[in-house]
Amino acid sequence: MNSDFPRIISLLRKEKGISQKYASQQLGVSQSLLSHYEKGIRECGLSFVIKVADFYGVSCDYLLGRSPERNGATIKVDNIKDPSTQKEVLNPQTLKIIYKKKILFCSLNILFDLLSKTGSSKLINKISSFLYLAVYRMFRVIFRINKKNKNEMFVIEDAIANQSAQAEMIKFESTSNIISKGILPKKYNEQIDSSKVQINNEMLEQNYPEDHSALLNLIKCCETILKESK
Repeated sequence: MNSDFPRIISLLRKEKGISQKYASQQLGVSQSLLSHYEKGIRECGLSFVIKVADFYGVSCDYLLGRSPERNGATIKVDNIKDPSTQKEVLNPQTLKIIYKKKILFCSLNILFDLLSKTGSSKLINKISSFLYLAVYRMFRVIFRINKKNKNEMFVIEDAIANQSAQAEMIKFESTSNIISKGILPKKYNEQIDSSKVQINNEMLEQNYPEDHSALLNLIKCCETILKESK
C-alpha cells in the first residue's frame, strides 16, 4: 500500500465526524487494526480498500492517491476551459503546454476570486506581486536561452535580479501570511471576513465547476514534487 492511503482514510473518518471505534465496526475490522491502517503500520488487502471506498463514497483511486478528485476522475485538456481565445496548432508538444497552461489559468481564476472575497487590498497586492515575480524570474530563464537576445527590456542585471526577486518573494509570502492571520499593527490591519473564505471540495465543485479540477490537480502535482524532493 502507498503512503497516501493511511493519511486519506484517517482524513475521511475525521471529516465524517465518526470515531475510530464506529468506523471499525462498520468496516468489519477491530479498532486496533484500523488504527494500524490509519498510522501506516500495517497494510490492508484490496477487499478492504473497496469496502472503505464504498463506506466513504469515494473511489479507490482517490484512496490510493492516484486521483485528487474523490470520484477518481482524471483531468484531460478538453475538461478544462481555456481562458485564451488564441488558436494553436495541436501536436503532442503543444498539447502538453496547453494542459499546463490551463491548469495554471484555471487555478488562478479560483485564487483571485477567493482573494476578492477577502476584501483585503493589501493581501491581493502582496499575492499578486509574488506571482508576478515568479513569472518574471521564469521569463528571464527563457530569455537567457538565446545569447543574442538583448537586455534592453531589463534594467537589473541577471544575478542581482534573481537574488532580489527571490528575497522579495519570501517577504511577500511572509507578509501575506501575517495579513491573512490579522496580526498586523492595528493601523495597517484590514478586516477579513473569514466566513467568505470557507473552502472545501464541495464548495469548489459547486462554485467553480469548470475550474476546480484544475486546482485539485495543481495541488496534487505540487505535493508530488515536494514529496520527491525529500
